[in-house]
Amino acid sequence: MIIGVDVGTSVTKASLLGRDGSARVTHSVRSTLHRSTGGRVEQDLDEVVASVISVVRSVAAEADAPVQALAITGQGDGLWLRDAAGAQIGPGLSWLDARSAPVLERWESEGVLRRVYGLTGSGMFPGSAAPLLAHVAEHEPQRLDRAEVAGYCVDAIVQRLTGEITVDASDASLPFLDVPTRAYNAAVLEACGLSGFRALLAEPAPPGKLFALDSRSAAELGLPPGLPVSAGPFDLPACAFGSGVRADGDAALVIGTTLGCQVLRDEVTIDPDADAAGMWLATPDPDRYLRVMPAMVGTANLDWVLRMVGAGVHDLEALLAASPAGANGVSALSFLSSSGERAPFVEPHARGQFTGLSLETTPADLVRALCEAVAYAARHNLESAGLTGEVAACGGGARSAAWSRIFASVLGRPLHVPHEEGVGARGAAMTAWDSLGEPVDRELWANARHTVEPDAAAVEFYERGYRAYLESIDRARPVWRSGGGASG
Repeated sequence: MIIGVDVGTSVTKASLLGRDGSARVTHSVRSTLHRSTGGRVEQDLDEVVASVISVVRSVAAEADAPVQALAITGQGDGLWLRDAAGAQIGPGLSWLDARSAPVLERWESEGVLRRVYGLTGSGMFPGSAAPLLAHVAEHEPQRLDRAEVAGYCVDAIVQRLTGEITVDASDASLPFLDVPTRAYNAAVLEACGLSGFRALLAEPAPPGKLFALDSRSAAELGLPPGLPVSAGPFDLPACAFGSGVRADGDAALVIGTTLGCQVLRDEVTIDPDADAAGMWLATPDPDRYLRVMPAMVGTANLDWVLRMVGAGVHDLEALLAASPAGANGVSALSFLSSSGERAPFVEPHARGQFTGLSLETTPADLVRALCEAVAYAARHNLESAGLTGEVAACGGGARSAAWSRIFASVLGRPLHVPHEEGVGARGAAMTAWDSLGEPVDRELWANARHTVEPDAAAVEFYERGYRAYLESIDRARPVWRSGGGASG
């Protein structure tokens, strides 16, 4: 048995996982996002660590067999500054934080974003580590003077539980890492003006590295001291492997608050003329990589439109059934995040829209139009990432049969949805078993899912709708850049 922990943005969840991938016991607890002016979104590391202790201790108390390891995954990006003992130097800056938008605007005008993309194949967005680090260096330099490490959520927790300063290569991939070599690229640090902070970046742990639970943390968790601790990969790649992605060209679609669109690749290829968006991630296998397009659209959009029409998630199936493919002529762009969009293009000022409205438009039409727009965004991102194989889907949106059918129809291919929830923790546990030298049966795990087939009658319609969607984005981007509202 392994306890898999997924430290999400708003929920921390732990599961006792068997070698078949099934969860025997699961406990979860909510965390707090602290939002304030200037696009600030922060988390308190002490509260996050307390959430981990709470759920792991509850799961460990119900374990009916020895626990072999603790496998940790969680949110990526952001900036979590700590001292040598793991104490936070100010609150953690979430990947949702937008305070560094002016830094990115300056870097874009100076050509920094294009230079970094040419070196690593990865773009940046306001919540990624480099612009956040630059913002702190400019506005709160005393924090960096006190810090020993500038890292991420997962390695912050691992430091508190084991005393080790480390980082998983998946977390370190954006934006400073040369992913194929797993070494920091000095030219990237120089381009960002951050060479002076190189000492704050922990060296990526080698594949298969395990850490040991220290005695104090062991007592808090109800686990034995010295228990192996696996640190990563972070949640996006963990979800990919936990949902059954195995072959070159296969994709994982994480339909969560945002869309995690990722494709497994055998080599890193950089198109210098492409939009400077997305990222290449190192994986637990040093010869495999993930091309990731982490779009800002997702179930947050669904929540918004349901709220606007006075409905709830429990109404979704009925609303989608009440409006046909194409939403009776209503179409949408789903860029509702205040941070704009980060994949497959970067537009900090991107905004959403509805077109085709009339007096006959119903609440169901609005809901369906936005759900279709998110599905179009998923296709746009997956195709940009190199999709050629199967697509696995997980996250809250995948639990909707009707919405999953829309995704499958827009993609024009089946959607494979794992039976088990918590695929991030499963992916982390899979990595831990590999590190223990006891790999699980990946065929068994991959088969533990059901298939959502496309609606044959809708596939051709959505093909035309997708082309219209791309044209709408092309028309809107110059308007976003000029500071106006989107035009359809």
